[in-house]
Amino acid sequence: MRSNTATAFLVGLLLVAGGCPAFTQTAPATRIVIAATTEKPAAEPKPEARTPEEKMERRFPQPVRVGDLIGLPLLDDDDRTIGRVKAVVRTSEGKIRLIIPYGGFLGWNRRLVAVPIEVVAIAGRQLAALDMARKEFDEAPTWTEAQAAQIDQNEIIRIALYKR
Repeated sequence: MRSNTATAFLVGLLLVAGGCPAFTQTAPATRIVIAATTEKPAAEPKPEARTPEEKMERRFPQPVRVGDLIGLPLLDDDDRTIGRVKAVVRTSEGKIRLIIPYGGFLGWNRRLVAVPIEVVAIAGRQLAALDMARKEFDEAPTWTEAQAAQIDQNEIIRIALYKR
């Protein structure tokens, strides 16, 4: 009985959709259009497939004065301080790097590491290392002053925003 009711409903729906004169007199004709497409929507690249610059652009980069970044703590995923920004430099390729003292024990044997501006974001009065794990800090080469030129503290650069 149930299947007969469902069948009658579907037949009636098809007749109404098809414009059968018997049904169009008692009920207004309704057209149901089902569009089938073989095109797939353009898929966004996976987050790990994006370049650091593309990731930064998705984090709403904002202008900030270089001098305001000096001294800010850089935190890892566990909210542990990696180091504090000592300087902001520009490489010969035009890339901006934050110079962070890293490693050591109680301040001894620390070395300077250049952190790309694209992998960090500002979160209040601190910075978060979003796309650079602590292991990458361990493996990063030691930075020397000959590798880049220091940026003036009054220059405005862009840095991503982040909310934990």
